[in-house]
Amino acid sequence: MSRVALLQLSAGDDAALNLTKTEKRIREAASKGAAIVCLQELFQSRYFPQRVDVRGYALAEALPSKTSERMAALAAELGIVLIVPVFEEAQPGVYFNTALVFDADGRALGKYRKTHIPDGPQYHEKFYFTPGNLGYPVFRTRHGVIGVGICWDQWFPEVARVFALEGAEILFYPSAIGSEPDRPGYSSAEAWRTVIRSHAIANGIFVAAVNRVGVEDEMTFYGESFVADPFGEVLARAGSEEEVLLADLDLGRIRELRELLHFLRDRRIDTYRPLLERIVE
Repeated sequence: MSRVALLQLSAGDDAALNLTKTEKRIREAASKGAAIVCLQELFQSRYFPQRVDVRGYALAEALPSKTSERMAALAAELGIVLIVPVFEEAQPGVYFNTALVFDADGRALGKYRKTHIPDGPQYHEKFYFTPGNLGYPVFRTRHGVIGVGICWDQWFPEVARVFALEGAEILFYPSAIGSEPDRPGYSSAEAWRTVIRSHAIANGIFVAAVNRVGVEDEMTFYGESFVADPFGEVLARAGSEEEVLLADLDLGRIRELRELLHFLRDRRIDTYRPLLERIVE
């Protein structure tokens, strides 16, 4: 049994205060037995891609950074696996939306760079982020084999399938998802849960999606972070307030699902060539 924690928090304008608050919540999660702790997307800042503004680049940090060193030390101190999303400066003018993974001894196991970059009203991420260039790595941690996709990645079934084929047992999705300015009154929360739960079922893995909460400028982030098992059953779900969401994962459920529903066995990879085309004419 592996206990995971998702930190669903609000963010203010002060990055140092956001970091301090997050560290306090990480310690809280560890005190409650969490073995793997995942933070929300871009946890140190408010969601700056709401607008196109070159000043937003100043929020990026070259790695290793004070943030990464602090989080590595915290993972080692608490004996937890820690997933830390950051705004990475690879070099001046090249920035990535990145998630760092630290093992329970504080070792940096690697990073994932967000592959699918959205662009739409108040989600102007293409101005800030270069598409990831590291593929879909899995991380063999002390507490399980994990994969990390970031927000927009969670809508693409191909991403979850690749992680599953590479051996991921738990797929984490740090996110920043909320109101849609061009569709007032609409909430994507139910569609969000449905598509991610479907990835769990289709691939026989656990999924854990963590979102932020609160009002930031003209956007409202709805939270509702959740964890689902390979049968798509929701094990834990947060509301719309700040919360440390905990869930216990029985990794034996993976084998149980895959021996019942043979989706991976019955794949017809020889018929999927059209998936490699942008359009099929």
